[in-house]
Amino acid sequence: MNEERFTAETKKIQSVIAKASQKAGALSALSDGGKMNLEKLQLTLEETAYFFESATLYLRALCETQMPGAGGYGRRDGLEFQLPSGHIEIAGAGWVHMQLDTLLPHCRYMPATWLTDTVRQLLSAYMQHTNFRLHFKQMLLVIDEHSDVDGRHVFDQDNKGWKAVSNALKGLVIDDDDQYHLSVHMMSSRSAENVCHISLVLPESAEEFFQYHQKGIAYNPLEPSVSSCSSTSFQLV
Repeated sequence: MNEERFTAETKKIQSVIAKASQKAGALSALSDGGKMNLEKLQLTLEETAYFFESATLYLRALCETQMPGAGGYGRRDGLEFQLPSGHIEIAGAGWVHMQLDTLLPHCRYMPATWLTDTVRQLLSAYMQHTNFRLHFKQMLLVIDEHSDVDGRHVFDQDNKGWKAVSNALKGLVIDDDDQYHLSVHMMSSRSAENVCHISLVLPESAEEFFQYHQKGIAYNPLEPSVSSCSSTSFQLV
């Protein structure tokens, strides 16, 4: 263990948690009769989530870099078993398919860092497991949310939640996320699943993808899935 780096990282985590607690305190004040306009409330909610999420991601990185699997901390008695945060495989007629076991976040002010991290972990886990380098010169990104929640507005122009998905791709499986390299299609379906499907499709396969989607077979796997599960992963709805 690198003690100097460990100390620096734990101080950073403590600092972020302190900011999260401060924001959470402002929210707690509302239950005691405090008042806050809706814009301020949404900003405070997003800031609170952002700091807690950041602390979780810093801790996840600390676990991986300082003690990668040593000691079996993920298997201790008393830790509740968590479902995988998602899985990835080649599906349909040959496109990359990911399923996230959660819904996309509503956020107008702060980036959804946990979502970017989860998508990148899935892609990295797949490439490591299959020893196959995913890289696209051009790509169609299809985001398909399945939900039974009323009043979902995650695809509104002022929401930044879904953009965390495209941010995760840049520099990992595609060089740039501009309009000439990456096209985005967003859709949603009524479903009791409450999951989000993400597909990476070659432009020349776009027509075939939507034909498969209409038939309900676009996400049928062509190979065993690679799952991402971490003792520090979490879900947000």
